[in-house]
Amino acid sequence: MVQREAVLRLDDQWARVRAGAAQAAPAERERLLDELIGALRTLPDDPECTALLGLRLADRAALRFAAGDRASALATIEEGLRSSERAARHTPEYARWYARGLINHGVWLAWPLSDANRLPKHPLGPAAAGEGPSAMERAAGERARHLTRTAVEVWAGLDQQDPVNRRGLAQAKVFLGDRLAELGLTEEAVAWAVDAEADFRRLLLADPGAQEAEAAEEALDHIGRQLELRLRYLAFDELVGLRTRGLLPERLLPRAVVAARIRSVEEPEIAARLHLGAEQVRTMLEVTPWLAVWRFDVRGPDGSWNTLPHPWHSATEVRNRTAEDVATELIQGFTHSPDHPGHGAHWRVLLWWHEEGDPAGARFRLLVGPDAAPPTPS
Repeated sequence: MVQREAVLRLDDQWARVRAGAAQAAPAERERLLDELIGALRTLPDDPECTALLGLRLADRAALRFAAGDRASALATIEEGLRSSERAARHTPEYARWYARGLINHGVWLAWPLSDANRLPKHPLGPAAAGEGPSAMERAAGERARHLTRTAVEVWAGLDQQDPVNRRGLAQAKVFLGDRLAELGLTEEAVAWAVDAEADFRRLLLADPGAQEAEAAEEALDHIGRQLELRLRYLAFDELVGLRTRGLLPERLLPRAVVAARIRSVEEPEIAARLHLGAEQVRTMLEVTPWLAVWRFDVRGPDGSWNTLPHPWHSATEVRNRTAEDVATELIQGFTHSPDHPGHGAHWRVLLWWHEEGDPAGARFRLLVGPDAAPPTPS
């Protein structure tokens, strides 16, 4: 008992340092944390100390990440999760700690798969042949998905009458959607995001306190942005699948209609398969603009691609036009311009929806030259 009380006092000391309530130099912080972790390990049969060991190993991992030692940090988190999992069966609070640890570990594992804005670097996944994540990054992403799905299961297994658990489950679904998007599983990512959105709206309807309501509103804003972005990468069949499953929110229908039209789906087919009226589809296309972004490149003598200046590297807002429509008009202008490199030269045009990005994500691609393939609208 004396040993346990001493360990808990040491943990309280670390908690104050961690929170900034007590000051300690970096070396002292490391020493204190190492001493605490060693002390917690001496009480493997104590549920509270086992749960705290998981938390403190996560703290050590965060310091390793900050120092740039990713491999050591990930190994430390794995050890911490094993400790947290052992403690999780004892109390709901320890289960919540375990679920949060699973999510955090997933975020760290998947870090190389997202850009500085925390958006997927390779949203097309397997479709971006040769330009997607490395085998190591994909393996880490798959592990992150597994961990995050486990977190969803842990939260779902807790008392859903408790708003803390309902909020935790909704947040876990958001993170699962993020992990799926990073792997190119966009349809599944959208489905989980829509599910999470419904959970957060129910939390708001339950009349939470001001702080909880603010957190829910922030989550809804995040989900809304993610859904709008993810629709850009969905094929028409995937949009139809989401609509059939009731997972395409009404507010996103205009964007879904535009997404289909960009891919050259005809209006009658859009109306029929998305269960909309013909006039509804026409109105949505007329009032909902999309941003066409294009780039013309010419291959130099050394084989490298050189991007041409404006107007061949630019953007414009359009309505009710396919990517192929826009690209065809641009190509006609380019071939009659003084910037055209002449017959026999290699040049290409890439056209995206909303922003320039991965060539595999272009809505229209054309390579011109003696050995070029036909144009490929996507």
